[in-house]
Amino acid sequence: MIMTRLKAAFSLTFAVVLSTTPLMAETMVNPEHAKHAMVAAVQIDASKVGVEIMKQGGNAVDAAVATGFALAVTHSAAGNIGGGGFMLIRMANGESHFIDYREKAPAKATHDMYLDAQGNVLPDASLVGYKANGVPGSVAGMVYAEKHFGKLTLQQVMAPAIRLARDGFALSFEDAMGFRDENLTKFPESRRIFQRDGKFYEPGDVFKQPELAKTLERIAENPDDFYKGAMAKEIAADQAKGGGLITAEDLAAYEVKDRPVIRGTYRNYQVLSAPPPSSGGIALVEALNILEGYDLGKLGNRSAAAMHLTLEAYRRAFYDRAEFLGDPDFSKIPVAQLIDKHYGVAWRKSIDEQHATPSNEVKRPVGFAQLDQYAVLHPPATNVYEPEDTTHYSVVDNAGNAVAVTTTLNGGFGNYVTVSGLGFLLNNEMDDFSSKPGVPNQYGLIQGEANAIGPGKRPLSAMTPTIVLKDGKLFMVLGSPGGPRIITTVANILMGVVDYGLNIQQSVNAPRYHNQWLPDLEYLEPGFSPDTRAALVKMGHHIAKEEEDWGYWSDGECILVDPLSGERQGASDGRNNGHAVGY
Repeated sequence: MIMTRLKAAFSLTFAVVLSTTPLMAETMVNPEHAKHAMVAAVQIDASKVGVEIMKQGGNAVDAAVATGFALAVTHSAAGNIGGGGFMLIRMANGESHFIDYREKAPAKATHDMYLDAQGNVLPDASLVGYKANGVPGSVAGMVYAEKHFGKLTLQQVMAPAIRLARDGFALSFEDAMGFRDENLTKFPESRRIFQRDGKFYEPGDVFKQPELAKTLERIAENPDDFYKGAMAKEIAADQAKGGGLITAEDLAAYEVKDRPVIRGTYRNYQVLSAPPPSSGGIALVEALNILEGYDLGKLGNRSAAAMHLTLEAYRRAFYDRAEFLGDPDFSKIPVAQLIDKHYGVAWRKSIDEQHATPSNEVKRPVGFAQLDQYAVLHPPATNVYEPEDTTHYSVVDNAGNAVAVTTTLNGGFGNYVTVSGLGFLLNNEMDDFSSKPGVPNQYGLIQGEANAIGPGKRPLSAMTPTIVLKDGKLFMVLGSPGGPRIITTVANILMGVVDYGLNIQQSVNAPRYHNQWLPDLEYLEPGFSPDTRAALVKMGHHIAKEEEDWGYWSDGECILVDPLSGERQGASDGRNNGHAVGY
């Protein structure tokens, strides 16, 4: 896709800087500083909206909801009202909530709906077109958060997004080129809105979305209209016309879940993160538990020795991810056992500090009966390409309330279908299920029967909105898009600050590395020295060739609160065009 190539080109440009002078980008870039409040998002208009709302007296939740609706206007590839996401809230009084508004499979969804008569996965069936989308949850989730934890009205926090849709905003180069995606051309409404029926937008053009503005006005006036009113019927009618599965009954049955937060510790820091149906929090805490027994700081930032241990921890966390994780409303998941410190110690004993463990030789530690009870055989794997997806933003207000939001259409522009007359794209989230257990999805991820397709189920996710506390006080708000690389990106950024003493912007910009168990490959961003790569190969690591690697990694949009001054420090990823904005 065009956007994928653009992301890859930007990554390569960034890599030239890093490879010319190792980690030069880290030492040259400082975070955005603000005394009162901060928003870090991939699109500057959306960041400004969040700050605008806080200046009007809103809290971090108000700002997060306003930023989310603004991204639905200004970041069409991933910001959305036709997708879903997760919102991690930590109020200044210590109260924490994880708001799950992940998409759900329609009632007509079936276990084998993407298989042909021979039982083979149909190419692109879960990615492009009307049958690829799950029931969207973003509107319900943001409305729920605003109602329960915000200070302002829904009309107030949605007003900036409505204005941006009605009056328009200037397209960046990446936005304009991304709209030329050939899959958008396949659907008349998408071709009309995003491609002007072939008269493509150019960078700097003002992009107005009158249908979307009217849709947002309707939601602001009556959010139930999206799920139980006239708008729900319009969405269902459009689905029926295109051969999709979502019905008005599916929309009416959608519900937001307020789930218990995953909690762990790492070197005396408290980590709050995402529970199932996200795998992110469990995999993050499990990897950190393994790594806690090593002095990574002494080994050195991005040294081969430290990277080896970290990659081995990732390998083991993703092994468990593939086996155990899915929708907790449909599968019993041994959460407490997976994030137990003793389990991390047992995994650590299986790591050879000098040699990589082949992925097909990874075996779960013995003596954990409750995990053995839920274990299933791992299927074989092959590799597939990963496109860009998802977006993350972080918010901290003047009172110390914090919000981390990761929201998604899954692939860039979702299923490429724009709902007729309503102006918004739908997701292709059904690909996050196991279309066939043992066969990798678009991210190369192997998943088990616990994440098989089923009516009303929420697909497994790697989204990892995370909040870190120091001595019980807010310290960092973290998150990123990037498919399975979300988990390792968040871990890399967290460890960059905690273990290696980087400031938050340096840690966000530092070159990243990733292992997801299968395929048995280490993915390294450009910027690591040849000596480091050679040392890892000597240890037995299989480093992906550039042509096998994914051009777009992730997009850390993070905030750190200085423990001494209370200053808010925002870090928007140097790989992308985002901006942290504060006051």
